[in-house]
Amino acid sequence: MMKTVFLAAMLAASVLSAKGQVSSTQPEMKQWPVYGGQPAQDHYSPLAQINRTNVQHLQVAWTFDTGEKGGMQSSPIIVGGVLYTYTPSQKVIALDAGTGKLLWKFDSGVVGTQPARGLAFWTDGQSGRILAGVMNFLYALDAKTGQPISSFGTNGRIDLREDLGRDPSSVSISLTSPGIIYKDLIIVGGREPETLPAPPGDIRAYDVRSGKLRWSFHTIPHPGEYGTETWPKDAWQHSGAANNWAGMAIDAKRGIVYVPTGSAAFDFYGGDRIGDDLFANSLLALDAETGKRLWHFQAVHHDLWDRDFPSPPALVTVSRNGKKIDAVAQTSKQGWVYLFNRINGEPLFPIESRKYPASTIPGETAAEMQSLPTLPAPYARQQLTEDMLTTRTPEAHAWALREFRTYRSEGQFVPSSLDRQTVVFPGYDGGAEWGGPAVDPETGILYVNANEMAWTGGLIENKPAQQGGQAIYQQQCSICHGDNRAGSPPAYPSLIDIGNRFTQEKMRNTIEHGQGRMPGFPQFSDKQLDALMGYLLHGGTSDRREMESASAPEEKYRFTGYRKFVDPDGYPAIAPPWGTLNAIDLNTGKYVWKIPLGEYPELAAKGMANTGSENYGGPVITAGGLVFIAATSYDKQIRAFDKTTGKLLWQAALPFAGNATPATYEMNGRQYVVIAAGGGKDLKSPSGGMYVAFALPK
Repeated sequence: MMKTVFLAAMLAASVLSAKGQVSSTQPEMKQWPVYGGQPAQDHYSPLAQINRTNVQHLQVAWTFDTGEKGGMQSSPIIVGGVLYTYTPSQKVIALDAGTGKLLWKFDSGVVGTQPARGLAFWTDGQSGRILAGVMNFLYALDAKTGQPISSFGTNGRIDLREDLGRDPSSVSISLTSPGIIYKDLIIVGGREPETLPAPPGDIRAYDVRSGKLRWSFHTIPHPGEYGTETWPKDAWQHSGAANNWAGMAIDAKRGIVYVPTGSAAFDFYGGDRIGDDLFANSLLALDAETGKRLWHFQAVHHDLWDRDFPSPPALVTVSRNGKKIDAVAQTSKQGWVYLFNRINGEPLFPIESRKYPASTIPGETAAEMQSLPTLPAPYARQQLTEDMLTTRTPEAHAWALREFRTYRSEGQFVPSSLDRQTVVFPGYDGGAEWGGPAVDPETGILYVNANEMAWTGGLIENKPAQQGGQAIYQQQCSICHGDNRAGSPPAYPSLIDIGNRFTQEKMRNTIEHGQGRMPGFPQFSDKQLDALMGYLLHGGTSDRREMESASAPEEKYRFTGYRKFVDPDGYPAIAPPWGTLNAIDLNTGKYVWKIPLGEYPELAAKGMANTGSENYGGPVITAGGLVFIAATSYDKQIRAFDKTTGKLLWQAALPFAGNATPATYEMNGRQYVVIAAGGGKDLKSPSGGMYVAFALPK
């Protein structure tokens, strides 16, 4: 009986047309049927039941505990009164959106160790299906029952390691952000390794009914394709990444899909990919039906700084000289917003090209010119100087000053060196991150949260290692965990004494399949795995011959490791704000307001409040005049701000940090705001897996 009622409700809501597109009638707009709210990725809802006058009365309406730990970054979709989302281990669940009651759970049997940020929904008007990424697989599930649809791919799933022109058994790819629906297609990217070997970052469209590949766009061009001359000859056969891991937006009316891409592998040294490396670090506008390139903009030429475009772009209409222009806005790790005419790619604010320093690394050729917009002004500081160091305590300041004077700090696009650590500011996590911005269609104002953390990095020459396991570690693991295996907690945990925390079985599984930010390494042979584990556990006892053939091209240099510039107490070694929320008028390029976002509770208790903090997950904006956002890693709050003034109107404590983007919807005449609360970013605090929904009292 419950299944019949559910199907009737779903079809009555008719959230998607028979072609799979979101319709524009009012009942559908009260749902949240797409990751990001709508295909435009504007994070906007026309709901106004919760508004400036009553938001302070919000209370918990329901909670759902997945019973798992490990953190979550998922933003649910809500279709026909049913909420679809993930558990921390990437089981797919369907909940009654009004009560939080579990309707069904799908366990693929594949242990999910990568982030899973959302799902996609499609219907032909008769039945619906959920398109769910679980690691390297894309499943089509019956929306009514949660069972795989056997006619899709092989027994209900396709393997994204295939169709990339490489040996599938050696490929690491995970669908961390959901694909996007256009008619009867699902268009996907995927998360890939930061080091070689890495597969190419092809953008692919699959038939949503059969799972058959319909088109591919090569982000590393093949011979004869546009952009081939920006790579060395035959780069398409061995280079990797330039992938879309952040998600996409679609102009459904025009049939254009907007695809942001990340850097090519290896992130920090490009001696084997000399050239601009199209279409890495680009915003692509593709014909959604065919995959044909319509226009592109490359934000970083020959990236040496891991400056991925980190979030889906947002579609918005802006006013210029009394005319309306349909635009696409793309936020960046660098702390800038790029705004283009979404039809032809014309910049709507001037973009200036400037000359930057050459690389001092032998064999490297940094791009001579890089481009940045003149407006809006950056939403994150661009160059760290001595007068910006922490004054939290005299001791912390003195330490920061000593450390800073050993670094090279010259702003954006300064290549790494062999002799000194280079400051990257904003850091490798931005600026903006994967949560993406919200855009108000009523005003053209964009809301984006940002990290203001300094990181440091450098390169070191790769000398032959004495042990096979050590050689593998240097090539593949030191980029995150450092030469000394100490990592940079909490983002990159220490591997020292790893045997006291992990069983050998868990170590092997984690290396093969990845965990959290770490990709999997399926290309390792058993002997290579044994050698690597031996080095991690015992400092290496295996002979170099055990390494067999090299598991990756031996780069001349390796990255010294991601390092946050934090003081001895673990706090940012720079002056606040350490995280912000920004409102930017895209019509004029001017800021409406800018405020710190988040705080450290223990510092606030001592009088150091409103510092801002690292934040992961994006905002949602409503016609009720509100900006909802959680995101902050340390204070475990969800907040509502006045969208006009930035004034804090409401906040509530979550059981774990809400490192995800909220969703808002209406169910039986009642508006809800729901957030995934799982934590996981702050390793000092426990993680979990709860969904919390808020509403006004009945």
